[in-house]
This record gives sequence, C-alpha cells and structure tokens, in this order.
Amino acid sequence: MELKNKKVTIIGAARSGIAAATLVQQLGGRPKITDAKPLAAIEQALAEVGDRSLIDIESGGHTRGFVTDSDLVVASPGVKRDAEPVRWAQEAGIPVWSEIELAWRYCKKPVIAVTGSNGKTTTVTLIARVLEAGGRKVCLCGNVGTPFSRFVLSQDTPDYFVVEISSFQLELVETFRPRVAVLLNFSQNHLDRHADMQEYFDAKKRICMNQTPEDFVVLNARDEMVCRLAGEVRSQVRLFNREGETRNPDHLAVLEVARIVGVPDEVTLRVFETFPGVEHRLEKVRLLNGVEYINDSKSTTVESGRWALSNVPGPIILLCGGHDKGMDYSVLRELVGKTVRKMIVLTREEVARQSLHQAFEGVVPLEDQSDMEAAVRSACAQARHGEKVLLSPMFASFDMFTNFEERGRVFKEIVNRL
Repeated sequence: MELKNKKVTIIGAARSGIAAATLVQQLGGRPKITDAKPLAAIEQALAEVGDRSLIDIESGGHTRGFVTDSDLVVASPGVKRDAEPVRWAQEAGIPVWSEIELAWRYCKKPVIAVTGSNGKTTTVTLIARVLEAGGRKVCLCGNVGTPFSRFVLSQDTPDYFVVEISSFQLELVETFRPRVAVLLNFSQNHLDRHADMQEYFDAKKRICMNQTPEDFVVLNARDEMVCRLAGEVRSQVRLFNREGETRNPDHLAVLEVARIVGVPDEVTLRVFETFPGVEHRLEKVRLLNGVEYINDSKSTTVESGRWALSNVPGPIILLCGGHDKGMDYSVLRELVGKTVRKMIVLTREEVARQSLHQAFEGVVPLEDQSDMEAAVRSACAQARHGEKVLLSPMFASFDMFTNFEERGRVFKEIVNRL
C-alpha cells in the first residue's frame, strides 16, 4: 500500500504505536494516534514521534469518527482483535494491521522470526550474536525491546532482521512472511486474552502461514502441538530438540537457524560458551550474607516458572505473582514442594492471590505482600545461608508495573540497597 498522504490511525501510544507513527511519517503518510489513557499519561511517549505537529491525537478514549476517518488502521499489540476501535474499522471496510505487518510491508531484507510460549528473548538474542559472529549484519528487534517499525527504513541496512514476535502481534498479520520462522514451544499462556488454547495456538502458527517452499520453519521435535505444523506448512521443515539431544532447547533452535543461514557450528558453539544470558532471565543480582538474589522477572508463564525452579538449586524463597492470565499453577505443586522453602505471593490482584493460594496451600508456607520493597525485605530477613531469593513471578507485571523490565529493575534496585 502506498501511504503517501494517506491517513493512518494507530490504536495505542506505547512503544509499538509510536514506532508505527514514525514509520508512517517517513513514508509520507499522515499518522493519527488514539489512546484510552489521558493525554498527560502519553505525553512522554509522544515526545519520541518525529514531528508531532503533523499528528492528530485523540486521548482519554476512542471515538468511531476518529478511527473511521482513515485509510488504514494499525493496532498495537495490547489491543485485542475484537476491541471496539478494531471492529469500527473492519465494519467500515478499513484494513487493520498489526505493527509487525506494517513494518514487514516496507522491509527489504530477510526476516528471522521467533515465537513460542517461553524462551523467545534468549533465542533471538543468541541468533543475533551467532549471526554477527558469522560475519552477518543483524538488526535485533520486535518484542525483545525495540519495535520492528523503527528500523525498516534505516540507512544502516542489516543482512537480516531478527524479530521476536508474540501471539498478540501475530493476530493481525496478513502478508508477513519470514525467511526463517521458529516455533520454540507451546504451553498455556495469555488465556486472559485468547478464548482458549486453540485460539492461542492459531495465533502463534500465523508466523508461517505465508511461507513458501523457499522458506524454512524450525519446529520443536518434542512439543506435540508445535510438531503438528510439520504436515501443514509449505516451507522446508527443520526439527530441533530431537530425542537424544541433551543441549538446552533454545541453543538447539539457534544451532538450526545458524545452519540454515550458513554459519558454521564451531562459530555457534563458541558464542554459546561466552553468552552471559539476558537481563531479567535468571540474572544473578547479588550475593549477600551467603544468600544469592536472582532476577527472573521475564518469567510470566507457568512454564517459565518451571524452567527457573528446575535450573536454580534450592532451597528457594520464591517471589511470585502479578496480573493473572488464567493459567493453572497447580501443575507445579510437586516441583515447588521439592525446591521452594517459602513462597511470597506478591500481587495487588485478589484473583491472582487466590490462584496461588489454591495451587500451593499445604505444599509450601505462603506469605502475602502487595509491595516489592516489603516482599524483598521480608525474603532477606528469612533467607538462610546457602539459599536463593528468586523473583520468578509467572504472572504478567501489570498489577504494579508497566512491564517486566520495570519490575526486574525495581527488584534489582531494592536488592542492591539491602
């Protein structure tokens, strides 16, 4: 679509929305932004837009007239597919794209896209480092931190865009076609957003729906749902995490991607040996009085919590809780019973508190807190020499924080003041 002089309404003024507005400006279009929050709450974000004087802004709610006065509507990831503004646009026959779809339409280089319920950030970060070590120029973007839209028209053109993509971002793609698509795993998540597990999976598999036999899809051989796609896709299937392979599954996925783009195994393995990990994922913060403090704020699912508890030797004082996403935590009862000495339920939502109490009462002592500072100080007071204080929430951060990054930074700041 030629966007010059076209009106493009962007729903949501968070990072993706602002990046989309900037891209529309660069393409000669006329961006409009509508956000449910009051103007004062989005002023800081709006300051990042190229030329704000050329943008129409609606704040404090959405109106049909503002949305339908558009040639195109772009929905931020936090906007549900059935949200009222999206419905207004669709009823008026106006195309509705995700920010990923917008960026893809104007991207001139191959894309390596990664999705899954767990491990996306570690995987895309490793892919980027491996490709760079193999002499490729890489742009790492998407759900990992900086939106795809911010880079597609950059003068410093990479050889590959490595993009982390969530199910929310995939719901409204139409033509998006990565050269390499990676599906790491699939487990319960986002059931507050998706009607059921099937709808969640249907969103995930859109990552490879437009691929052709020239493209590749990398699938987890030990994940039953993910493996089903092998018989549905038109792209070339590569499997990782096969029976007998004992390396970290994220590493195995990266190894397969590296082979597809021609990076030798010895280069990939060398990167694995020196990789320090990513911030907020089992990040060692401090050793104090024989107690190790670990930041795993990126843990927002049951499976990410399982991963943390399986890889951190106990005994553990576990800080968990946040915004409830409708998941079943009782599947961790046995693991929690073996590794956790005390669970601090950290949330301001009664439904989340009840969910954890129902899952773990009788398994481990529970303590309720609604403030990070109080929770950390309580853990510090109770921790014994040789134990771990682990922030692995298994919930979204929205009850207290803007995102998991803020939650992790606050945890680290408090720990470093102890």
